[in-house]
Amino acid sequence: MYRPINSIEKIYYLILAVIGVPVNLLAIVILSRGKCGLSNCTTRYLVAMATADLLVIFTIVIMRRIRYYYFPVSFLDITPVCSVHNVLTWAATDCSVWFTVTFTFDRFVAICCQKLKTKYCTEKTAAVVLATTCILLCSKNVPLYFKYEPGEIIDNVPWDCDIKPSYFTDPGWVGFDRFNPVLTPLIPFALILLLNALTVRHILVASRVRQGLRGQSKGENRSDPEMESRRKSMILLFTISGNFILLWFAYVLYYFNITHHFDSDSAYIFALVQWMLMNLSCCTNTFIYVATQSKFREQFKSAVKYPVTSIIQLMNKQNN
Repeated sequence: MYRPINSIEKIYYLILAVIGVPVNLLAIVILSRGKCGLSNCTTRYLVAMATADLLVIFTIVIMRRIRYYYFPVSFLDITPVCSVHNVLTWAATDCSVWFTVTFTFDRFVAICCQKLKTKYCTEKTAAVVLATTCILLCSKNVPLYFKYEPGEIIDNVPWDCDIKPSYFTDPGWVGFDRFNPVLTPLIPFALILLLNALTVRHILVASRVRQGLRGQSKGENRSDPEMESRRKSMILLFTISGNFILLWFAYVLYYFNITHHFDSDSAYIFALVQWMLMNLSCCTNTFIYVATQSKFREQFKSAVKYPVTSIIQLMNKQNN
């Protein structure tokens, strides 16, 4: 029963790594050049999100899933290394999720809070927010290093990461275990839904007011640069946050134990699928930028064509 889904998962994660690493690297390079028509503030958040997504692909997709299927025994199974890897995995996942929240809040302020916008939506504030978020989340995951103990010791070398029995009984560990999924992704899930709802409400109200002031309600058709700018910002915001909600929704259902209605085989498959969707979220933002941002799309095409044109030019020089 499990072999077909495991075979699919094996191929799926390999494809995810092959696509996810270059597209995120490309997104980081293109966005960092600052030629996509985005504000420096927005660019900081998007670069941070792409970097966190890239780390998730390395720590989970490559070093855990692909390594499990293609290199079942490696130095990563040594207990201290395994423990550090698990800490990095959770830290990268937390950052990937919470950077999406910080970006959503930044866009909420930019669209809905004009007085606060000039002070908050700056490159310096974005750097402070992202750095603080990263430090706090990494610090939160440090205790996970002490969650594990060796499964066996071979030639005085501890191997494997078995969870300590005290993790399931000690009040501190029990509380930590319950707090983890609440922090990521339940609170971000709720915050993103709330901020998007407030943003939509503000845009609808502002649109009606501006239409009335500009006489559009009487049939006049005049361009409105302010509303056009908000529309583009809104599209980018809603596609990124909507993508997060869609791909993490299965995990939220899994957290609320929806699988207790399933038989064991269906529950196992659902668990694998929800992890596959979560990891997919780390490869989709670049394609969202391509679909929604014309200048990013132009830069992306140029970057993709550059190696081909360079090779052609080199061949022409050699022939001449």
